[in-house]
Amino acid sequence: MGRRAAAHPTDPTSRVTGATSTPVNEKVVARTTPRVRRARALVTAACTTALLTGAAALTAPADTAPELAAAPVAAPARVAAACGEGSYQAEAVLSGSTWTARRGGSVTYTGTDMRAAIQAAVNSLTSGRTSKERVVVRGSGSIGAGSRVSLPSYTVLDVCGTINVTGTGSGDQAPVYSRGTRDIEVQHLNLTGTPLYGIFLRNVQNVVLGQLDMRLSRGLGVRIDNRGDTSQWTRNVRIDNVYVSGASSHAVETYGVDGLTVGTVTARNVGESGLLLNQTINATVTKVDADGAGAGTGYAAFRMANRNGRVGSSYPTNIRVGEVIARGGGRGVFCVSESGGAVIDRINLTNTGNNAILIENCYNVNLAAQSGTVSGGGEIRLAARSEFANNRDITVQNLTVTNSSIRESPCGENTTFRNNRLVNSVQTIC
Repeated sequence: MGRRAAAHPTDPTSRVTGATSTPVNEKVVARTTPRVRRARALVTAACTTALLTGAAALTAPADTAPELAAAPVAAPARVAAACGEGSYQAEAVLSGSTWTARRGGSVTYTGTDMRAAIQAAVNSLTSGRTSKERVVVRGSGSIGAGSRVSLPSYTVLDVCGTINVTGTGSGDQAPVYSRGTRDIEVQHLNLTGTPLYGIFLRNVQNVVLGQLDMRLSRGLGVRIDNRGDTSQWTRNVRIDNVYVSGASSHAVETYGVDGLTVGTVTARNVGESGLLLNQTINATVTKVDADGAGAGTGYAAFRMANRNGRVGSSYPTNIRVGEVIARGGGRGVFCVSESGGAVIDRINLTNTGNNAILIENCYNVNLAAQSGTVSGGGEIRLAARSEFANNRDITVQNLTVTNSSIRESPCGENTTFRNNRLVNSVQTIC
């Protein structure tokens, strides 16, 4: 089966074979280097700035999906402008309790309904256009959970205010909705309340989501899929920076997407996954940062499922993740149901309530290609269900595992364990 287990770095003569258990106890002094502190400070500052700013200029669509052999993950260097800055073709503005939608000198709506005002502004854009036109929303208000603002092709929406979603609804309702369209852009969106979905996009092409902040009481943050016509991929999706808290489901979920670029997904106390990729290929993710994601469930800070990463009938490396951070919640990293073709450079998992990592019926997955720490919480587990082929070509490396364990059962094919440091932890592998 060609499996290899690297010797424990503190004992050059040790080798784990034949389903043995090796407890290791070490005293470790945790340090935060100046470089790490600087990096954390930069990330904090960047996230704060991102919530306040965003691209005002229209963003050119991505015309092609990323190459399979993508370059190493790096954060996009984009300078964002303030919300509402720059040229636009229509606007919806709140004054007192009255919303007014206008295009140039023409008023298209006056009243108290925020949704109607935004939709009127969108509907006033050039019919049949083949280049993007922009709507700016200035003001905060409420939209019912059973309603939506629908964006046609070549539409840019910039919301400079907060949409509070109220009441209940059913189906695929969302304050921002688009289906069967292309060249859609949401530059800024602040959302609160009880949506079914914060953003719902189905069978779309060339999508840019900029700075999103969703502080919810239920629902799912961002859902992008191809489930209206599964013979066609949703293509070329970019998400710059999204913060989701309080959702009862996932922060961000994709299904049937070819060509995905994600900057940072920050998930706080969401009911299920921070970032869930289903049947998505050619994806690059800079960071998933989850705290309390999926507590009491089998969901994870970062989850891949339903043949995610499968290109044709094989699993070339096409899912590239820079960093996964998980604190508490359910699982940290979860790969399941014939997914794979993935490399995660850095892992930082602390006190997850379920498995820190679970790899189940997956193929060509490289964990902690650069570095990683797993502290407390559930075990690192390589497992398999009988209805799918066993794990194959899994690499677990460069991890410091503290007060936890690594377990492989059943034995997979061509599994590699190397350069893993165990601290008060047990390893049971084949």
